[in-house]
Amino acid sequence: MSNRDIWEQILQDPVWMLELYAAGAFPMAPEKDSDIVQWFSPEERAVIPVNGYNIPRSVKKLLKENTFEIRFDTDSEEVIRQCAAREKTWISEKLIAAYKRIMNLGFLHSVEAYREGELAGGLYGISIGKAFFGESMFSQIPGASKAALASLLMHLRNRRYIILDVQYMTEHLAMFGAKVISMDEYSTLLKAAISEETEMHLFQE
Repeated sequence: MSNRDIWEQILQDPVWMLELYAAGAFPMAPEKDSDIVQWFSPEERAVIPVNGYNIPRSVKKLLKENTFEIRFDTDSEEVIRQCAAREKTWISEKLIAAYKRIMNLGFLHSVEAYREGELAGGLYGISIGKAFFGESMFSQIPGASKAALASLLMHLRNRRYIILDVQYMTEHLAMFGAKVISMDEYSTLLKAAISEETEMHLFQE
């Protein structure tokens, strides 16, 4: 069996996908129209400490002034599609279909920022145990995705999550206290988070 056949089988099985997430891997397609989805586990990983993050002053102001209405899991599929609506993206239609299967099991979640009833930005990811694997975010209005990320961080801290995995470091994420750690350190954190005695599908109370 070729690697492509194995990747195709993985995409069709949400439980298998969740097992790979729990082992520290994440999926990406080479491009939007690709039939292939590959799995990656880089030697270094970017994470935002759930108990040591930073919320930029400008984002605190957005939250204080209620610039956006923050919702959870209101329209996760639309958040995913908005994240994929770029000229270059790793979120292919095959991957979206796979995400929907994970969503149906209760492990995929979104944080949405609404403005005047319209979706202005948001993010989505996978939640297993006390680990949240952030996948992508988007903004239609400046600050919307940042407000969603800040809300996610507070949500995770209140529920005593251990790790927020953001995969790769960006300037945007660095503002929130993201740091790069070794795979050994990441694996230790992940193991502790996955082994937490919790209902794996319960992201919200």
